[in-house]
Amino acid sequence: MKKIILFLVFVGIISCDNASHIVEKKIKEDVEFLADDKLEGRQTGTPGEEKAAEYISNRMRDIGLQPKGTDGFKQAFSFKPKTDPHKEVEFTTNADGTITGHNVIGFLDNQAEKTIVIGAHYDHLGYGGEGSLYRGKDKAIHNGADDNASGVAVMLNLASRLKIKNDTAKVKDQNNYMFLAFSGEEMGLLGSNYFSKNPTIDDKSINYMINMDMVGKLKADSTLAVYGVGTSPLFKQTLNAHNDDFKLIINESGVGPSDHTSFYLIDIPVLHFFTGQHEDYHKPTDDADKLNYEGMYKISDYIYAMIADLDDNGELAFRKTKNESDSTPRFKVGLGVVPDYLYDGKGMRIDGTREETPAFRAGIQKGDVVVKLGDSIVTDMMSYMRALSVFEEGDEAKITVQRKEVTIDTVVKF
Repeated sequence: MKKIILFLVFVGIISCDNASHIVEKKIKEDVEFLADDKLEGRQTGTPGEEKAAEYISNRMRDIGLQPKGTDGFKQAFSFKPKTDPHKEVEFTTNADGTITGHNVIGFLDNQAEKTIVIGAHYDHLGYGGEGSLYRGKDKAIHNGADDNASGVAVMLNLASRLKIKNDTAKVKDQNNYMFLAFSGEEMGLLGSNYFSKNPTIDDKSINYMINMDMVGKLKADSTLAVYGVGTSPLFKQTLNAHNDDFKLIINESGVGPSDHTSFYLIDIPVLHFFTGQHEDYHKPTDDADKLNYEGMYKISDYIYAMIADLDDNGELAFRKTKNESDSTPRFKVGLGVVPDYLYDGKGMRIDGTREETPAFRAGIQKGDVVVKLGDSIVTDMMSYMRALSVFEEGDEAKITVQRKEVTIDTVVKF
């Protein structure tokens, strides 16, 4: 009997050990918590944001990451809301009239000289406000399942996978890993901006940064956009070497409307993964039941394979890229459409229209491809913006769209 008991105890120890090395399958669970109405849209500085930060901290602790904030896993930052949209936000320690947000930071220490930052913002729009595209009369919670509970969930999945890998491998990876959940992104990349100026590790030790912002709606054609591929010479070939599942849309620029920009601006190579705009973007309908969870696991697999491939390449070289925003035309009017940023054909395809806008009144629909605006031929997003920049409020313009096999000529009034 004693031998049987000892045998059962031994088996139990082995079983527990094996259980601790099972890769998590919690992407859907993480999204559902972060995108629940109880968090009221996770707007920076609200109780909902603090609940989200506490949840992410606990998840990092359960995964086995070390806290790397200024207060456990958290790094608080306070700022005064901008009154002039052309000025940078002012970070402050003065409590009067300030908002306080929290980055959440976990660390996997492999005793390496270099660290890879894997990040995603977790804040969203609360009940709407300035960034909302919702036109309803009543206030509504903007849950931000794709934007960006999806990115946080994939980040936590990668944290679990990399932790298990390095717990079981005979030789640890040649990089440390920092997992960084940013707040304040919707208010102007505030959390990542603050971290870049107040890093909790030596910023010179950061090898490269991976950002995931809106990775929850992989479409049927598996189109995946990756920005920043020009910021290091190894990125493009590594992305292509491991691509068996995606139709890649790549962009070289390290500057874009998400948190990777803050790292690019301090000379760190960056990549930003994105599955595209959609009709629920910045609306109360961006809910957890609309995401493609299988697609999110595929994206996690892809990033994991890329990280593993780059591990023995030492410090990645950094390259400056053309800042496309410097050459972006300024315009005073808009059609009132959501562009399809993943479209790589001729023209500018529309991913959604809003009511009571020039496009809506002209009968333009989702899926239409703008091929001519005024006297200008539209071949891509940049040529569309150049064509739009010549018009002012009150102007009328001829517009040509391709709707499947039909060419439609109409007129928009701005």
